[in-house]
Amino acid sequence: MTALTDFTLADARAALAKKQVSAKELAEAHLVAIERLKDLNAFITVTPERALADAAAADARIARGEARPLEGIPLAIKDLFCTSGIRSTAASRILGTFIPPYESTVSAKLWAAGAVCLGKTNLDEFAMGSSNTTSAFGTVVNPWRRRGDNRDLVPGGSSGGSAAAVAARLCLGATATDTGGSIRQPAAFTGTVGIKPTYGRCSRWGIVAFASSLDQAGPIARTVRDAAILLREMSGHDPKDSTSADVAVKDFEAALGQGVAGLRIGVPKEYRLDGMAPEIEALWQQGIAWLKEAGATIHDISLPHTRYALPTYYIVAPAEASSNLARYDGVRYGLRVDGGDLDDLYEATRGAGFGAEVRRRILIGTYVLSAGYYDAYYLKAQKVRALIQRDFDEAYRSVDAILTPATPSSAFAIGEKQDDPVTMYLNDVFTVPANLAGLPGISVPAGLDASGLPLGLQVLGRAFDEETVFRVAAAIEAAAGFDTLPQVRAGI
Repeated sequence: MTALTDFTLADARAALAKKQVSAKELAEAHLVAIERLKDLNAFITVTPERALADAAAADARIARGEARPLEGIPLAIKDLFCTSGIRSTAASRILGTFIPPYESTVSAKLWAAGAVCLGKTNLDEFAMGSSNTTSAFGTVVNPWRRRGDNRDLVPGGSSGGSAAAVAARLCLGATATDTGGSIRQPAAFTGTVGIKPTYGRCSRWGIVAFASSLDQAGPIARTVRDAAILLREMSGHDPKDSTSADVAVKDFEAALGQGVAGLRIGVPKEYRLDGMAPEIEALWQQGIAWLKEAGATIHDISLPHTRYALPTYYIVAPAEASSNLARYDGVRYGLRVDGGDLDDLYEATRGAGFGAEVRRRILIGTYVLSAGYYDAYYLKAQKVRALIQRDFDEAYRSVDAILTPATPSSAFAIGEKQDDPVTMYLNDVFTVPANLAGLPGISVPAGLDASGLPLGLQVLGRAFDEETVFRVAAAIEAAAGFDTLPQVRAGI
């Protein structure tokens, strides 16, 4: 019999419905796995009592014939989502003991659908990072290893804890957030599937804010089908969030069987970067060939302002972060370090509470918003952002979806790029444009590099056309047949 932690979410759903396994057994198996692989540091807070209580309630509903869409499915929640009565830290010392009295809309939807809460996953502090090494609760370790090299690798960030937990079979799926690639990049690094939906598709209410015009929630899962199942339950209009879109939520899972015959797939020339690894280019060409074989047509397109996406992002995102993080002052909630006067209290609290990367981005953001620099930097960045969005609008006049690499490399060793923030920021070069334009994008594991590490392909779609994104992703998944498991230290 398949180990309970090896089920896909869809398989577990079917097994629960047929009463081949109980929700309690599923929850217990995953709690044992979390404890066994706790050195991956994927979780900040584990909630065994809550998990078993949720599972017991799920088993009772299944017995009564009242199962909901995710009844009994054990999930993990990125510790950027506020969870009522459960510590919610954003991986920062400044919120290290914060227990919210309210529930984020996305997690509330999952609980209403019957999901079981395993706990809160680790992340880069306030979601700022591409490696999951900036957490106040320690670095997350990727469950994958290079062949012949036992050095610990990063899982990507900021949703590295969620991605590592899914890859290591510690949960059947996890919530994540994506501000500049923080779902898709860690999914690519860990051989999992991660989708950033259209901006506004999922409510941001109850999610600790980083950059409000860019942040978007989404799922990380083992398969495209699992991601589609989760996204449907996470989505929907929320009157508590002014950026939430009042758009119908389709059955994303049903779209998977439609295939890609007749779809027009765009290949942007600007994503061919100088110095890009040959194996990334080879995988991209393989993805193009797979889609051709499945009946899609391939079209060369141009997104001319792509070259400005990364510098634009690193003006807009820090500017919004500096505004959002001003609320952490030691007065209302979170860490408080007293000083001689109010200014001393602010300085001492923020100095002790924020890590180096968060302080760096606050300083950059405050600078670009300051008098004399606002027009030169922030206003100009917003104008370029509009041009990037216009490029996509023009491209989608002739294509239905766009295929690109997900990342410029596979996972790197912990500490390998830590002393060079600019090199670290380049990890988001393929993912950032979709955030600036508010478009959906998914990373699908499609192959291995020469060291045996996973590589992902990215599919981008029109706003609120996640169905087409899932169709193309499913075709890539089927052609790639990616079924390699991470080989970590004895345990998996």
